[in-house]
Amino acid sequence: MNEGMIDRVLRVIIGIALISIVFIGPQTPWGWLGVIPLATGLIGWCPAYRLLGIKTNKQA
Repeated sequence: MNEGMIDRVLRVIIGIALISIVFIGPQTPWGWLGVIPLATGLIGWCPAYRLLGIKTNKQA
C-alpha cells in the first residue's frame, strides 16, 4: 500500500464526485473516469505512484 489515509479519502471523494457527473449535472460519460481514483482509494495502492516512486503512506 503506497497511499496514506488522507490520500485515500480524497481519492474516494473525488471518484464519487466524478461518477456522479454521469447521473447528475452535464451527464457526460467522462465522469466514468472517477472509477480510477475510487478504485485506487479503496485498494490503497496506486500504480502511477509506484512508477514515480511516490509513497504517501508513512507506515509502510
